[in-house]
Amino acid sequence: MKIQHYSNIPARHFDSGAVKGVSGRVAIGKDDGAPNFCMRIFEIASGGFTPRHSHDWEHEIFFHSGTGEVFSNGDCFPVKAGYTVFIPGNEEHQIRNKGNETLVFACLIPAGVTEL
Repeated sequence: MKIQHYSNIPARHFDSGAVKGVSGRVAIGKDDGAPNFCMRIFEIASGGFTPRHSHDWEHEIFFHSGTGEVFSNGDCFPVKAGYTVFIPGNEEHQIRNKGNETLVFACLIPAGVTEL
């Protein structure tokens, strides 16, 4: 068993032309012996965004705090704390922070893909 607060997990920071103000942490993954899924925690600074992209696997997302929007197939959908989002494989998507506070969400991906 592994129990810890996500803020105690080392973060990897992303900032480039395609991504702005994003920090990611692998909360539970292959190094913990998880054979099926990887749980990642992301924080997006105010005005920040993940890259617009697609891939073969699905995402399951739970928004913990903040406000933002999810871009999917040409449309934007507002999200805030308590919302869940399912993104099927091969669907273009992006998450953007549209509020003044940090947008925090948990994201599940299948085992076997790059964790972060």
